[in-house]
Amino acid sequence: MHHIFTVTVPATTANIGPGFDCIGAALTLYNEFQFSDLQSGTDESLKITVTGVEAERVKTDGSNLAYQAFLKFYQHLDQKPPSVQIDITLGVPLARGLGSSATAIVGGLVGANHLAGSPLNQTEVMELAIALEGHPDNVVPALLGGCRLAATNESNKWQICDIPWYQNLVPVVAIPDFELSTVEARRVLPDQVSRADAIFNTAHLGLLLRALETGRGDWLKAALQDRLHQPYRQALIPGYEAVRAAAVAAGAYGMVISGAGPTLLALVDTERAATVETAIAKAWKEAGITASVRSLAIDTQGAKSFTKVAQ
Repeated sequence: MHHIFTVTVPATTANIGPGFDCIGAALTLYNEFQFSDLQSGTDESLKITVTGVEAERVKTDGSNLAYQAFLKFYQHLDQKPPSVQIDITLGVPLARGLGSSATAIVGGLVGANHLAGSPLNQTEVMELAIALEGHPDNVVPALLGGCRLAATNESNKWQICDIPWYQNLVPVVAIPDFELSTVEARRVLPDQVSRADAIFNTAHLGLLLRALETGRGDWLKAALQDRLHQPYRQALIPGYEAVRAAAVAAGAYGMVISGAGPTLLALVDTERAATVETAIAKAWKEAGITASVRSLAIDTQGAKSFTKVAQ
């Protein structure tokens, strides 16, 4: 008889236009991480199994990202990590701009915290996750759920603001069958931007927050514009302009790059979601690219966990 601790972590979409590296939302698409004691009679200290979407591409040794987060947790406590079996079920595509790495970091930390007797509270786990990921926009909503804005206070501590999301506003994700690494997507960004571009993004992020809360279409159409990252990354995504134009023509308020891409995110009201889905899939097919296009919802719970006893 042994205990199995399961953590389910949602995918995320980050940036959402002008909110570069500071805003993200949890989506109803999930990875699952199960933690259990290794069965007696084995000399192993680690066993990892992976099933689901692109499972064969995920490492099952000590370099696995969920296990790396697990180790970092115990290093943070200055404790020796226990032997563990981690069984991962993937529903979030890899390297597509949907926060797959954030799910692994959050899953590994939440699992480690449970096995250690929960010495850290949720805020401390979150701060550790941000430190591991390097920025807050994916790991914060993955842990907490909802749409979240992250900023630091005068003491450089994280302040997390919940952003209300209008109930009839649907996130439609268009996931192409090619990858774009975050490293490559950051390499194309300029080191400096003009004052005009900084002001532009500040204004549009402020407008985006109100547009997401109210669902006002005219505000959303204006607010999704960005000058910090999207103009530079669009060239890395074949068919981007054709897909964006098709989405808008079908009734979307706008289309943005999800995270570092190449997944694209359209925001649309409930009534037009199916039409926009069809238009996006058709446009990308005409560009010679196979894509999975799905209407999702905002996950409001974030990382969820439970324990069961197995024989």
